[in-house]
Amino acid sequence: MRLFWRVFWLNTLVGTVATVLLMVGPWTVSVPIRLTEALVLAAGLAAMLVTNAALLRWGLGPLEQLIRLMETVDLLRPGQRLAVTGSAEVATLIETFNEMLERLEAERGASTARVLLAQEDERRHIARELHDEIGQSLTALLLDLKRLTGQAPAELREELRLAQETTRESLEEVRRIARRLRPDVLEDLGLGSALAALVAQFDAHTVLRVERNLHPDLPPLDADVELVLYRIAQESLTNAARHSGAASVELSLSPADDCGGVLLLVEDDGKGLGHVPEGAGIRGMRERALLVGGTLTLGAAPSGGTRVALRVPGRGRGPEGLP
Repeated sequence: MRLFWRVFWLNTLVGTVATVLLMVGPWTVSVPIRLTEALVLAAGLAAMLVTNAALLRWGLGPLEQLIRLMETVDLLRPGQRLAVTGSAEVATLIETFNEMLERLEAERGASTARVLLAQEDERRHIARELHDEIGQSLTALLLDLKRLTGQAPAELREELRLAQETTRESLEEVRRIARRLRPDVLEDLGLGSALAALVAQFDAHTVLRVERNLHPDLPPLDADVELVLYRIAQESLTNAARHSGAASVELSLSPADDCGGVLLLVEDDGKGLGHVPEGAGIRGMRERALLVGGTLTLGAAPSGGTRVALRVPGRGRGPEGLP
């Protein structure tokens, strides 16, 4: 039944019932109207309006559900759909909205994959330039300073040694940045070694005390899944170091189920998420998780801090990841 006729017949039903009650009931209206008659008419009108409102709410209820879903839908949390109920027009509207969500999620996934692929390519390019150009230049400068230190007068050697130390620290910083941009250990030694190196790096260069628990029997993972796990672990540790005020962080990676999935957990003892809205870093983590069919959840850790959990299905159970 079309929405127009549905509302029309609901109102007709209410009016008909009210008319029949007036016809068969003992009520009459005097001229001038009496107080009791006015009260009866007012009560009848109120009852009719309440009944009409209840029937309209029932008839238009699916539209209100659709509006609430449209206000809360987030493409980074896929799978939100509304049951197809109501009149023909309402059902068609809900079906169209659900189909639109499916298309938007697919298009968002494809565009995000292209963006993140370009981002990884750019990171590799920058890391290569840092290592090959700036790194080599700093190495040559360090060797020249070392040679000049041996030839310089005694009163200048201490200053040259300080210059050597500054150059050496700059070279190490460039190499550290290059490793963050392009985790060669991930490609060469695998995810476990890459996460161990990442934890050691944060342990050495931040005030965080990082503990790692990597299960020895992890299922085989595709290269794009390993990259997503590494990047989300990296971003989670970075957020903990910059924003949480935590003193310690625990990173764990273990099998998630019997079908080849894995579960990554990063928990800190900081101040927690509070009511701060999600920033670009967290939304980027959600986008990466979607590429491999993973589910990312953020909440409170048992210690009161923040808990980041990424559950990734096994091979062949999620959408395609990075191209």
